[in-house]
Amino acid sequence: MTDTSAAPRPPVPRIPTGPRGLPFIGVVREAQKDILGWFLRTAAEHGPVAQYRFGLGRAYLVSHPDGIKHVLQDNVKNYTKDHFSYAMVRRVVGDGLLTSQGDTWMKQRRLAQPAFHRARISAMADQMVRATVELSEQWAEAQRTGEPRLGAVDMMSLTLRIVGEALLGTDVRADTEAVGHSFTVITEQTVERFRALRFIPPILPTAYDRAFRDATRSLRQVVTRVIAERRAHPEDRGDLLSMFMLARDEETGERMDDTHLQDEVLTMLLAGHETTANALSWTWALLAQNPDEERTLHAELDAVLGGRPPTAEDIPQLVYTRRVLDETLRLYPPAYALSRKVVEDDVICGYQIRGGSSVDLSAYMTHRLPEFWPDPERFDPDRFTPEKVAARPRYAYFPFLGGPRQCIGNNFALMEGTLILATLAQHHRPRLVEGHTPRPEPVITLRPSGHLPVRITPR
Repeated sequence: MTDTSAAPRPPVPRIPTGPRGLPFIGVVREAQKDILGWFLRTAAEHGPVAQYRFGLGRAYLVSHPDGIKHVLQDNVKNYTKDHFSYAMVRRVVGDGLLTSQGDTWMKQRRLAQPAFHRARISAMADQMVRATVELSEQWAEAQRTGEPRLGAVDMMSLTLRIVGEALLGTDVRADTEAVGHSFTVITEQTVERFRALRFIPPILPTAYDRAFRDATRSLRQVVTRVIAERRAHPEDRGDLLSMFMLARDEETGERMDDTHLQDEVLTMLLAGHETTANALSWTWALLAQNPDEERTLHAELDAVLGGRPPTAEDIPQLVYTRRVLDETLRLYPPAYALSRKVVEDDVICGYQIRGGSSVDLSAYMTHRLPEFWPDPERFDPDRFTPEKVAARPRYAYFPFLGGPRQCIGNNFALMEGTLILATLAQHHRPRLVEGHTPRPEPVITLRPSGHLPVRITPR
């Protein structure tokens, strides 16, 4: 008979500590003042898992890479998007690839995946470079006249055009202003409503709620027009919209209806341009503030390209250019925070996690943990040499999330960012307008403040 009395017992999970907050509202007020600073302070003071109240709900901030891996990869089914933050996003983009779950998400992911295969993405490189060369010509004129440009606006317009042409097969340049204004209203209000615990839909007859409804309606009108134009000419153009329009349900044989198509197009239009534009805007600001790293970038561009426009075949040789983007995404990840709903009790990094609560992750915070990122506020693209990457835990760096819900467009965004940076940085050196130091503005994505006013100077 085997004696099991001496068998080791699993360790008892610890109860996380955390900021106390105020009665009824918890940490809401402190987080409203400075959410990024609050993330950093909470992780520094309370370790890999912190517990707190956000409103009346219990929440946990997970900062250690092992805990992030557990949430996004190892036990992903226990951490769902049935969270009130996603409920607000669904008011805008509906049930698209970003917000859907379960079988619906799996079907949508299978439909979309072929559009993001590396070979297909590489074929889009010429479109990306051609659009960027046109912006370079505008920058050359600003360089001649000395007129400042709004760098963030330029990046938004450029990436919106690229997403429209490459993924949707549509020229959306005429809609740039409408999309930009509507998206700004929606992102700012979504964050304001979340932090103020204002979860009722925007249905009141107030100017505030009406602005949200008008912005959503404006975006839907753009998307409806795009779909109608493609319905009139339904041939397969090999882009993402063609795949969605021509796909049939395996069981019923039905095609995707227009409402579902609108959700998917709107998701790709917004998620596909805002994040890359913000990353590029921050890149210009960081290069202007770090001339040594800028010179290293210029030296690589001169050696690899010699003044000609880049191509997809050049990307493997643009090693430092890619590291510049990686380091920018470390310091200012567009998707700087996310939340998940906890289905059942769990243990993360030895700490007890209660079902029914929320888990918060912040790439902005984890990307600054000193044990993985020495001198974390310093801009240093050489953190991303193969040796240094291999020495770090996988989830010490997760600008595109990870696991099965990793961003489907990560390779598209990285190729796009590399080609845009290489095209423009060969000829131009954007410099921050005197007196302007960009601050991070944490709305849905992490934007630089003030639209990044710059003067374009020559190499």
